[in-house]
Amino acid sequence: MKTYQSKDIRNVAIFGHGGSGKTSLLEAVAYNAKLIDRMGKVEDKNTISDYDPEETKRGISISGSLAAVEASGCKINIIDVPGYFDFIGEWHSALKVADCALIVLDALSGVEVGTEKAWEAVKKRNIPAIVVINKADRENVNFEKTLEQAEKLFGSKLLPLQLPVGEGLDFKGVAGVLSGAEFIYEGGKSKKQNSNNAQLKEYKDKLIEFAAESSEELMEKYFEGEELTYDEITTGLKATIAANNVVPMLIVSSTKNIAVDLLMDFIVKYAPSPLEAMPALTKDGKEVKYDASAPFSAQIFKTIADPYVGKLSLFKVITGKLSGTVELINTTRDIKEKVNHIYTMVGKKQIDLDEIIAGDLGAFAKLTESITGDTLCDAKQKVEYANIEFPKPVISMAVSPKSKGDEDKLGTGLQRLKEEDPTISIQRNSETKQTLINGIGEVHIDVVSCKLKTKFGVDVVLSEPIVPFRETIKKKSTAEGKHKKQSGGRGQFGVVFVDFEPTHDLNMDMEFVDKVVGGSVPRNFIPAVEKGLRDCISDGVLAGYPVVGLRCTLFDGKFHPVDSDEMSFKMAASLAYKEGMPKASPVLLEPIYEIKITVPEEYMGDIMGDLNKKRGRIMGMEPIEGGKQRINAEAPLSELFRYATELRSMTQARGDFTMQFSRYEEVPATFADKVIAEAKAKKAAENK
Repeated sequence: MKTYQSKDIRNVAIFGHGGSGKTSLLEAVAYNAKLIDRMGKVEDKNTISDYDPEETKRGISISGSLAAVEASGCKINIIDVPGYFDFIGEWHSALKVADCALIVLDALSGVEVGTEKAWEAVKKRNIPAIVVINKADRENVNFEKTLEQAEKLFGSKLLPLQLPVGEGLDFKGVAGVLSGAEFIYEGGKSKKQNSNNAQLKEYKDKLIEFAAESSEELMEKYFEGEELTYDEITTGLKATIAANNVVPMLIVSSTKNIAVDLLMDFIVKYAPSPLEAMPALTKDGKEVKYDASAPFSAQIFKTIADPYVGKLSLFKVITGKLSGTVELINTTRDIKEKVNHIYTMVGKKQIDLDEIIAGDLGAFAKLTESITGDTLCDAKQKVEYANIEFPKPVISMAVSPKSKGDEDKLGTGLQRLKEEDPTISIQRNSETKQTLINGIGEVHIDVVSCKLKTKFGVDVVLSEPIVPFRETIKKKSTAEGKHKKQSGGRGQFGVVFVDFEPTHDLNMDMEFVDKVVGGSVPRNFIPAVEKGLRDCISDGVLAGYPVVGLRCTLFDGKFHPVDSDEMSFKMAASLAYKEGMPKASPVLLEPIYEIKITVPEEYMGDIMGDLNKKRGRIMGMEPIEGGKQRINAEAPLSELFRYATELRSMTQARGDFTMQFSRYEEVPATFADKVIAEAKAKKAAENK
C-alpha cells in the first residue's frame, strides 16, 4: 500500500449495539474498495474482521479489528469495535486513536442500549460522530420512528443528510439533503435522479444553519439573508463536524450494499483528518499536534498475541515518519525496541508499508517488551503520551489447569492474553492457593478460558473464588502453654503465660508484646515464643482462616537450664494459642467492598431491593448527567461475585458499577455458622 500524507488519512471507529450490522458494514466498505471479491457474512463465519476462532464460533465480535481501506485518494483506517459489553475495553483502545466515530443503528430496532453507551463513550472522548442507520431494507422498518428515537438520544445536534427512498423491503436508495437528488440502487449499480421529497428542503435549511455557525463570516452572511454557495455549505459542514457541533445521519443497507459508497464518499469529504482532529496528550497533559516534520513518536493502542505468528503491536503515529529498520525508545518502560517491518492491517492480513506518516495507523511485529499504551519514539526527542484508561475488572473467577503438568503453560498463556487485553488482570492468592482471572463479565472470562485452550493448548477449569475470610477475637483471655518432653537424655521444657486481646486494628495481623520480668523466660528464647505464635495465626481456631487484630503479651514463663531450647518455647507458644484463642470470643470476618452503581432512574427500586438481599448498605445517592443516579453502597464480597451479570440483567445492560475493597467486618452469626461448618467439613475431607 502506498504512503498517505496526514491530510489524506481518516481514522474511523465503528460503534453500535451488538447485531446492528457493524461488521457487515465493514464488509461492504471493503468490497467497494476492492479489497475482497465478495462480501462475507457473520453467520457464514467468513468476514474480514471476525477472524479469531472465538469470534467465528460465537458469531460475535470480541476484539477490535483494523482494516485499512483506500477510497477516492484517501486511506480510511476503520476499527470495527465489538458491540458486546464484556469487551468494552476495545472501545477505549479505539477511542484513543479514532478521529471520528460511526455509530451504527439497526433501522428496525432503533436506539438500543449499545447505541446509548456508544454515544456516552464518544461524547466523553469528545470526537465527532456520524450516525449510520443500517439494515434499512428490513421488513417492518419504520424510519420516522427510528428517527424520532435518534433525535431523542442525539438531541438538537442530529442532522439527517439522507432520507430513504422506499421503506423496509421496498428500500432501494437514498435522497440526499444537500444534492436534492435520489440515488437508486439496482443490480449493484446506482443511478442518480431528481427527488420530489418535500422533507429535503426542511433538512437542507437545517444543514445551512449548521454550516453558517462554523464561522462569523458565514453567520453574518446567513443573517443578512444571503444564500450560501455550495462550497460555503460544504466547507462549513466539514468545519462544524470537526468542531463536534453536529451529528450527521446517513442511511445504508450494508448487506445489499445500498448507499455504502455514499457513506465512504462522505467520510473522505467530511470526516476530519488527523490534522483537523484533537491533538494527542502527553503524560503531563501537554497537547501535541500531528506533525510529519517532527521527530518520530507513536503510541501502541492494541496488542494481538498469537502463539504462531508472534506479537503484533498496533500503533498510531503522532509525529514524524518512519521507514526501514530503526531502533526506537520506549519511554514508558525506558527500553529500546528494534523495528524491522511496518505493516498496515486488513483484518488478520498484514500488508507491508515502506513508510508511515503522522496520523496513520500501523502495526509492528514481534516487539520484545512493549505493550498496549506504551510510547515509542525517536531518541532525539523523547516524549511519553498519556496512557489509555481501561475499565477496571468487576468479576473474578479462579482458574486452574485440568492437567497438573500444565501450570507453566497456564501462566504463560495468561500473561500473553493479558498483554492482548488490558481489561484482564491476573493475581495469585497465596492464601487460597488460587489463580484469579479478573475481567468485565462472565462471557469475557469464558472467552479467556477458551483462548487458553485454542491458542496455548491449556484445558482449564473455572470456579468461584474462595472468599478470603479472616478471624479475630472480641475479648481478652489468658492461657498457659506448657511443653515438656522427657525420653532419656536431654529433654524439652518450656512454659509460657500469654494474654490474648483484640487490637481492633484489622489491617495488621499480630502485635507481640514482651512483658517478661525477672528472667522467667530467658531473653534468647523470647523470639522463639513470638515465632511460635506467628506460625499459629495463619490457622484461626474457628475455620482455619488467618487471624488479624490480635495482641499477644508474653508476661511470664518457666524454663529448665538444661532441657529448655528454642523449639520448646515455640511449642509452648503454640499450646498457649490453642488454649487461649477459643476463650477470647473468636469471630469470623468478611471483606466488605465499596460499590458505586450508576443506573437510570427507573431501575433504582430494583437495585436497592437487590442490595438489601445481598446484606448491602446504601451509603448515599446522587443524580448525575443523563437522567441517571449514582448509588454509593457497601456489600460483602461473597455477595458480589456475579454482580456484573446480575446488574446487567436487572437494568437491560444500562447499569454500570465499580468496586474496591473497604475493610473487614464481622460476619452475621447465621452466615458465619454456615461458613465455619463448610470449612470444618472440607478440612475433615482433606484429612481422610
